[in-house]
Amino acid sequence: MATSARCVQIHSQDNVAIATADLPVGTELSLAGGVTTREPIGLGHKFAIAPIEAGAAVLKYGQPIGLASRAIAAGEWVHIHNVSLDEGAKAYEFGSAVQPVSLATTPRTFAGYRRSTGGAGTRNYIAVISSVNCSASVSKAIARHFDRDRLAAFPQIDGVVAFTHHGGCAMQFGGMQHQLLNRVMGGIARHPNIGGYVLIGLGCEKATIEYLVEDQRLVQIEGLGGHPQQPPVLTLQNSGGTAKTIAAGIAAVEQLLPIANQVERVPIPASELMIATQCGGSDGSSGITANPALGVACDLIVEQGGTAILGETTEMVGAEHLLTRRAVRPEIGQKLLERIEWWRWYAGMFGETIDDNRSAGNAKGGLTTIAEKSLGAVAKGGSTPLREVFEYAAPVTERGFVIMDSPGFDPASITGMVAGGANLVVFTTGRGSCYGCKPAPSIKIATNTPMYERMIDDMDLDAGRIYQGLSVDAVGAEIFEMMLAVASGQPTKSESQNLGDEEFVPWMIGPVL
Repeated sequence: MATSARCVQIHSQDNVAIATADLPVGTELSLAGGVTTREPIGLGHKFAIAPIEAGAAVLKYGQPIGLASRAIAAGEWVHIHNVSLDEGAKAYEFGSAVQPVSLATTPRTFAGYRRSTGGAGTRNYIAVISSVNCSASVSKAIARHFDRDRLAAFPQIDGVVAFTHHGGCAMQFGGMQHQLLNRVMGGIARHPNIGGYVLIGLGCEKATIEYLVEDQRLVQIEGLGGHPQQPPVLTLQNSGGTAKTIAAGIAAVEQLLPIANQVERVPIPASELMIATQCGGSDGSSGITANPALGVACDLIVEQGGTAILGETTEMVGAEHLLTRRAVRPEIGQKLLERIEWWRWYAGMFGETIDDNRSAGNAKGGLTTIAEKSLGAVAKGGSTPLREVFEYAAPVTERGFVIMDSPGFDPASITGMVAGGANLVVFTTGRGSCYGCKPAPSIKIATNTPMYERMIDDMDLDAGRIYQGLSVDAVGAEIFEMMLAVASGQPTKSESQNLGDEEFVPWMIGPVL
């Protein structure tokens, strides 16, 4: 990167620079032989460092993020008023940028929970899983019963969490939505951060618990080295209604508590960390500070033999050509392109387009096109080879850098990755997303220092220091060390505020019948 006092040019071919602080009109900058701002430029926003002709590509990260919709003078603000998305076809390469990974010579460990199933937990929760929205209130009532006072006798248990949703019925039995929801609920039940669980249903829903247990091969493991048993299952109709089901659910959890409390943290190789990466409330700084720093941390995890998951398929559009180049086999890169085409078809059914998946906050923070947002977003995935593309909430069975097909909506995307096995979440944000996550702790990385300081009770690390001279590699190393510390039990800011009970949001797809 080329830097001036208050701006940065990311790539030598770029014809725009990004303000690292608010720049008044008339600010003189040393980039590109000298540029003077013709209008105020906000933090994270772009300005031209050379004249850009109408129809010419606007370059950031050394990649086109759009076309100039009119001539743009040097020093002029570059944003949605003078840039349009480039709809031209892309040429894809497969495997041309694959670089071999050298495993770390110094293996690292974290203090986690070794499960009898072989999994590695970073937390130890009891789950109350609702099969249908009709049992959601009962599930929440059961979980609320176990406040901190009632859990004081069980110090190894982080809490009792209700996993509820708005579906479970009025859908095709065994259809796409049913299978997707089953994968989510089965993934939570099997999750290494879950020490025990209870299933709660109504009794007449399409998403029957019997089918869930059979389809996902669910068993309850009682204690370390325990024997598989059928999980506790309750339905309101068979239990005699709301009050009786709540009482039975409380009794079932009370039986699980002393068993789940038997575990203790032990040294576990960092190779068993599975990181869900997410960016939300992104801004113009996301692709310069927090996201590439997280990419460095993910590379370090992969070098340890661990796994880093990149989600949000709709926020790969415009950058997918960089990912296909990293695919270890052509069919993996092709699988990603097929998922993007599926999203185009799916969005088109509702008169929508995935090519402009930006929020009002994204635009206010300086992001102009989906291509610009995507080029910054995929930086979270680091530089190691792409080893697989998984369906939403499917068990992640490949180590290294992988992709999970998911929507860009933060809670739904992370729910899928956690259900797939992610035992830690790292969430970058420029505008200030306050996401918490149970059962996987959520580390939040601020892209800029002003927001970090304004929202310090929610942000775990300030990547905005990169603008002040700290290297991306140095911040990435900090994130990596924080991953190990949080995996070992250090609470995140969201955990310190007991957040994360409402962020379980399975992706709902298909008609409601």
